[in-house]
Amino acid sequence: MDTRTSGRRRFHDFIPDDECYRRYSCVHCRTHLANHDELISKSFQGSQGKAYLFNKVINVCCGKPEERFLLTGLHAVADIWCSCCKTTVGWKYEHAFEANQKYKEGKYIIELTHMIKENGWAK
Repeated sequence: MDTRTSGRRRFHDFIPDDECYRRYSCVHCRTHLANHDELISKSFQGSQGKAYLFNKVINVCCGKPEERFLLTGLHAVADIWCSCCKTTVGWKYEHAFEANQKYKEGKYIIELTHMIKENGWAK
């Protein structure tokens, strides 16, 4: 991952082609969101359909955590949005209240409706 700065202005992080064969970007503005190597699971459900669970994401801002009842129980989650276009793309799991859901803590959900596969995917 590379971060570029010029004076006081900080540019968005990007994932160079030589570091990542496949990546996910914001469908609205094409800002890089995640490296395919950080994908944990494709078996999640968001408010707008299918969603992916990632270990790490980039170029997102995080809101305040709030408790929500999701399909797997009560969680403290914080909405995340693209740092470029400000579209809400998913959420971050801050705390899981059930022991069998603890693996989600600190992980990120991005809904498929808000991301696009780029660079090296089979057509």
